[in-house]
Amino acid sequence: MNEIRNIVSDIKKGNIKPIYFLMGDEPYYIDKISDYIEDNILDEAEKGFNQQVMYGRDATIEDIVSSAKRFPMMAERQVIIVKEAQDLSRNIEKLVSYAENPQPTTVLVFNYKYKKLDKRKKLHKVIAKTGLVYESKKLYENQVSDWIRRVLSGKKYQIEPKATQMLVEFLGTDLSKISNELDKLMLILPKETIISDKHIEDNIGISKDFNNFELRNAVGGKDIVKANRIINYFAENPKNNPLVMTISLLNSFFTQLLLFHGLKDKSKGAVAKSLGVSPYFVDEYFLAAKNYPMRKVAQVIAFLRDADVKSKGVGASQSQKDILKELLFKILH
Repeated sequence: MNEIRNIVSDIKKGNIKPIYFLMGDEPYYIDKISDYIEDNILDEAEKGFNQQVMYGRDATIEDIVSSAKRFPMMAERQVIIVKEAQDLSRNIEKLVSYAENPQPTTVLVFNYKYKKLDKRKKLHKVIAKTGLVYESKKLYENQVSDWIRRVLSGKKYQIEPKATQMLVEFLGTDLSKISNELDKLMLILPKETIISDKHIEDNIGISKDFNNFELRNAVGGKDIVKANRIINYFAENPKNNPLVMTISLLNSFFTQLLLFHGLKDKSKGAVAKSLGVSPYFVDEYFLAAKNYPMRKVAQVIAFLRDADVKSKGVGASQSQKDILKELLFKILH
C-alpha cells in the first residue's frame, strides 16, 4: 500500500517515469496504478492524440517500441498502456534496447499480470534503473481481512470480524471481486455503518447461517445437528456452495489445527500470528483442539484428501451430496 501511495504521489509531483512495468500475481493493484496513469497524466484535450492502449496479444515489441519513439502532438507527453502484456512474455527481453534509452516524452506502461520479469536478466535491471518496476503480490487470507478493514476504514465504515470472514471465504483472495462487493455495500449503506453478517447476507447474497465459515465452526465444535443442517443446505444449493471449496476450506482449518497442536506458545497472540488468523477466531482453535487430538486431525486430513479425489470423479461415482455427507460423518465420529 505504501509503495502504491509513493508511486501516485510522485506522479502528482510531476516525477513521472518513462516506463512503468507493473507485474505480479495480484491484478488489482496493477489495474489501480495503470488506471491512475491513464486518467491523470494527460488532460482530456491531450488524450485524443497522445494516449494509446495496446494489447499484448495483438502487438509485437517492435510495434510498441515504434509507437513509444514517436513525439507527442501539442502536449508535453504521450501515454502508451500495454494491457495483457504477459502475452508478450516470450519476447519481452527484446525491450532491453528501448529500456536502456527510453523516449523521455513517452510514458510507457506494461500491465504484466500473473507473471514476473526474471530479476537475473537484463531487462529487469535496466527498467529498474531507467523507469519503475512494481511487483503486485497476492495477499494471504489473513492479510485480505486486514485489507478489507483498511479499505472500509478509509471510507468511514467499519466491519465485524464475522462479516469479513464471510467475504474472504465466499470470494477468496481476489481483491477485485472483494472491492466490487464493498463498493456495492458502500452505495447502499450510509457512512459510519458497522457492516455486519446481516448486511452481507441481505446485500451480497451470502447466507449468514449457511456458509463454509459456519460449517467450520460447527465441525470444530462437533455440533452435529448444525453441521448436518448446513451440508443439507449446500446440497440443495450446489452452485453457490461448490464441494471443492468446502473441502479446501476444511482442509485449511485442519491443517492449521495440526499446527496449533504443535505450538509451544499457545497464548492468543502467538496462536493468531502462527496460524495467520484474526485473534477474534482463536478460541475456535482451542475448542477444536479439545475435540480433535493430533492423531484424529491427521486422520481427518486423510479423509479430506480422499473426498477431494472422489469429488473429481476419480475412483468413485458418488454424488457431491453423498461425498459431503460421508466426509462429515467420518470427521464427526
